Amino acid sequence: MSIITVMIHNFSRSNSIISHYLAELRDCEIQSNPQRFRFNLKRLASAMGYEISKGLTYSDKLVTTPLGESDSKVLNCKIVLATILRAGLPMHDGLLEVFDCAESAFIAAYRQHHKDGTFEINKEYVTCPDLSGKTLILSDPMLATGSSFVKSLESLEEHGQPGEIHIVSVIASEYGVNHLNRLYPHVHIWVAAIDEELTAKSYIVPGLGDAGDLAFGEKLQA
Repeated sequence: MSIITVMIHNFSRSNSIISHYLAELRDCEIQSNPQRFRFNLKRLASAMGYEISKGLTYSDKLVTTPLGESDSKVLNCKIVLATILRAGLPMHDGLLEVFDCAESAFIAAYRQHHKDGTFEINKEYVTCPDLSGKTLILSDPMLATGSSFVKSLESLEEHGQPGEIHIVSVIASEYGVNHLNRLYPHVHIWVAAIDEELTAKSYIVPGLGDAGDLAFGEKLQA
């Protein structure tokens, strides 16, 4: 399956500290420590946030220091950090460390599994500021089919049309990237890696397992 490359930022194409964080997130021995797993999600998101910041808009500002004045650059776009509960919370914290003045939005969305093996995305809760003209950064560790991201974007856009949208995920499937890119061709997609295989139950292989369970403990299946 070919991947549309425009607007897709895949960090596995070059060496960086993001690759090291991802290796620890995948490692079944290291990831068995929930605190370490959350920490790796957080710092990986911070690294991605830094990369996103390079393409945002800045304005000139004259800053007064104790010894004089300095011509400086300051961020001049309004940012909203949105995350899909619950697995996205550590990533939200990491992005918030980079964009410390950002507003926040939260979406409760989950897979409702059926006996025939299929599932649908249920959305129970959305809280969001006005998005009109702002830069929206939506995070969740896994981009499998892309359905959760699509459902979340549809809900968020009811709160205004963002000027720019960024998707931040740890691991994506080829199918999910193409699906999301086809429906939202102008959205930036930032991922640490893209894995080829998606199982019949829509789990990414090799992936890293259930990010929500690894970060916060196992849950009863809905």
